[in-house]
Amino acid sequence: MPGEFGQLIADIKANTPGIENVVISTHCQNDLGLSTANTLAGACAGARQVEVTINGIGERAGNASLEEVVMSIKCRGEHVLGGIYTGINTQHIVMASKMVEEYTGLHVQPHKAIVGANAFAHESGIHQDGMLKHKSTYEIISPEDIGLERSNEAGIVLGKLSGRHALRDRLKELGYELDDEQLGNIFWRFKAVAELKKRVTDADLIALVSDEIFQPEVVWKLDELQVTCGTLGLSTATVKLIDAAGVEHVACSVGTGPVDSAYKAIDLITKEPITLLEYSMNAVTEGIDAIATTRVLIRAENRHVLTQVLTGEAVHRTFSGTGAGMDIVVSSVKAYIGAINKMLGIKEQNQPKGSVEQTRVSA
Repeated sequence: MPGEFGQLIADIKANTPGIENVVISTHCQNDLGLSTANTLAGACAGARQVEVTINGIGERAGNASLEEVVMSIKCRGEHVLGGIYTGINTQHIVMASKMVEEYTGLHVQPHKAIVGANAFAHESGIHQDGMLKHKSTYEIISPEDIGLERSNEAGIVLGKLSGRHALRDRLKELGYELDDEQLGNIFWRFKAVAELKKRVTDADLIALVSDEIFQPEVVWKLDELQVTCGTLGLSTATVKLIDAAGVEHVACSVGTGPVDSAYKAIDLITKEPITLLEYSMNAVTEGIDAIATTRVLIRAENRHVLTQVLTGEAVHRTFSGTGAGMDIVVSSVKAYIGAINKMLGIKEQNQPKGSVEQTRVSA
């Protein structure tokens, strides 16, 4: 319980010789949903380093959430928590959360505190009435404090008539500084989406930027894709890829569905023995015209093999890829090709027997 944990830290501080020369650190798991409360109790009792993770990801039920701890200290640190504070720029919290969500494939639950999609949504009548009269009635923090802009208060609505300047300004507000070439690539993707949607949301823009800019070095590039599926026959896919030298490669395959058949066609072209470990898809906005973001995790069967130092077991390295588009099959294919490019772009490392590639990250 938080009281017990706070007392533990206080006892350590009071009874450990030389404690004034070290920094007491906390590392709280969320098994009982109390990791944030325990972390704050520890900080109040004298801990001056708190180990947290963005979105609370971690072993079992996760770790103390960075955004929850930081915003709790920002709101109540001076008056309730003994004057403690952090030097974190809280306006980067939302972008950091989305970045971690995208790279890990671990989606944040809608009702997650601070960064969940519903964290600042008000549906009940009495809540809406209070919000219209005074926002602080039901919001202890402002969404702007964590870098989130309310969509219905945005000054500029992006649509099919919007130009490069408006797009650049909006992307800059979202935290993206793009050069002219990158902006040009994003602009034409944006226009294609805007032709099909009345309004392009911030979530759409973030998905487009992630799909266009934050991709590995191109080894294979999707040129054309055609699929046939349904209940009347086998699902088939024809895929045309372009390699790094600009040479076109075409393959056709059948599968259990359009995505499976497309992936098999890609495998025929790349000739890489690959196992698909994970496949997930998420709509970034509501409605039938939403952009779909796809994430895949693959394992190469004949390369990037490491040796576990303790067991001597061979460990196959995994690679993730993401894709975005209004066509879910195209989005899926882009994610698969992105993962393959990432795998092919990393040079083989001949590690001595008894070594293992292992990284521990704490925020």
